[in-house]
Amino acid sequence: MAKQNQLTTALLLAAGTGSRLHPLTLNAPKCLTEVGGRPILGRLVENLRSQGITRLVVVTGYLQSCVRAFLEINKGDMQVDYVFNPIYQTTNNIYSLWLARQAIQQPFLLLESDLVFESGMLKELLKPDKIAISHILPWMNGTTVALNADERVTAFHEKGHLNDNPKFKTVNIYSLSLQSWQKTIGYLDRYITNERVNEYYESVFSDMVADKELTFDAVFFEENRWYEIDTIDDLHQAELIFPRSKKSPSVTRWLEPLGTDLQNIRINGKIVTT
Repeated sequence: MAKQNQLTTALLLAAGTGSRLHPLTLNAPKCLTEVGGRPILGRLVENLRSQGITRLVVVTGYLQSCVRAFLEINKGDMQVDYVFNPIYQTTNNIYSLWLARQAIQQPFLLLESDLVFESGMLKELLKPDKIAISHILPWMNGTTVALNADERVTAFHEKGHLNDNPKFKTVNIYSLSLQSWQKTIGYLDRYITNERVNEYYESVFSDMVADKELTFDAVFFEENRWYEIDTIDDLHQAELIFPRSKKSPSVTRWLEPLGTDLQNIRINGKIVTT
């Protein structure tokens, strides 16, 4: 039974081209890249369902038909709704998040489609206004945060910001109350109106925290139980944490209904033939 006030809706951003994972993403979207023999998206869906998420909103873009075909087969009893980003090639995730403003009218969990993690780590994020963070390891890069004594975020430091000895990396999973989401939409509107469509949504969260319009309580992800997949090297490192099982169906089975030319498709660096 779902706990009272627990989030049951998730928003997944999956519009990007995954160019840093070429050649793996030439014929398949980044979220269908296999980690340990399992598509990232499949692992995410299983994790969300296991924690009581009943509705998934997906912002698609690049090769959206592959994403939809996969989810139609693997969604189980989960309701899946789609929002399409028609200009995914020239915008960043801030624009994808803004596009979802009408599809989401309740508290929700926000996450990226390039993450692998153990499902139990979501439990503490299923209440509103939480942020998943990790102690920094050498492989991690990107946005970091500062915390106060109550483990509440006091500031975001964006990519390339040289703050002193950053300790906490964002995992790119957040939970938002409806009130926080409505405030976020207002900030997003201003960014989009000013054509700041190539930024990361963390810029909005950074502004809101600085303006004291948003608070996030930290939920710690153990450093060796999650990974963010951006590059081929990331993929190899992630598979050390999430190794291949003996029975791992190929991702090509999810692409077959689309009429994809499997004679030329590359999966994890190999030419797949049927």
